[in-house]
Amino acid sequence: MIRSLLSRLGQARPAAPREERLPPGVRVYAIGDVHGRADLLDRLYAEIAADLKARPAKKVMEVFLGDYVDRGPNSKDVIDWMLTGPRVAHKRICLRGNHELMMQAFLEDASVIGSWGQFGGLETLYSYGVKVKLPLGAHLYQEVQQAFCAALPESHAEFLRSLRPMASVGGYFFAHAGVNPAKPLAVQTESDLYWIREPFLRHHRRLEKVVVHGHTPVEEPEVEVHRIGIDTGAYITGRLTCAVLDGSEVSFLST
Repeated sequence: MIRSLLSRLGQARPAAPREERLPPGVRVYAIGDVHGRADLLDRLYAEIAADLKARPAKKVMEVFLGDYVDRGPNSKDVIDWMLTGPRVAHKRICLRGNHELMMQAFLEDASVIGSWGQFGGLETLYSYGVKVKLPLGAHLYQEVQQAFCAALPESHAEFLRSLRPMASVGGYFFAHAGVNPAKPLAVQTESDLYWIREPFLRHHRRLEKVVVHGHTPVEEPEVEVHRIGIDTGAYITGRLTCAVLDGSEVSFLST
């Protein structure tokens, strides 16, 4: 079930309890699941640039939480944007989501299309000009894989290889899906970082750091004592969300 919270666009909301989670002068823009919506990415980035112009910071970082591809219509354009689009931050960190994980797996194992296709992978193939005959029988898997390998630019393949499973900045820990609350952050498995929902979502106690994540769609950004969730279902809702982390404050930009 999609959860909601009273956090609204543009309203600053302190992390609980209130404390300086980032050093003075450092700001982080964390961008949620894009899912093939290059149009929304353009619009959200204009909001980020305007926010930074209005409120300059000494050191600016961007963290993309993964799931650039699948479901939406323009996955190829999203990766093009990630490689050649505008930049306003001093540093950009790009995490891997479970959808990039499956996309990479398909490059090595043609049978992955059976599950990836159900997760929105067909939309990604179409965005690269790969035509898929439906119903897609197992006898066609290798043919589709070969077509996709031929259509995928090497720069896009390198982007996929360069993605990180997690990142940590100040009092924040960034992961696509979340973490296993029973384990220290230093020993999280990639399976948890890419796929977990429960027991992470129902955990209501503080962790070593506040985890900023996507993966689980919500109507509004969620701020809890242990996490900030910002996947607002861009591919279907038209809302792509960015968490603006500044000192002890958390605010949101959204399309």
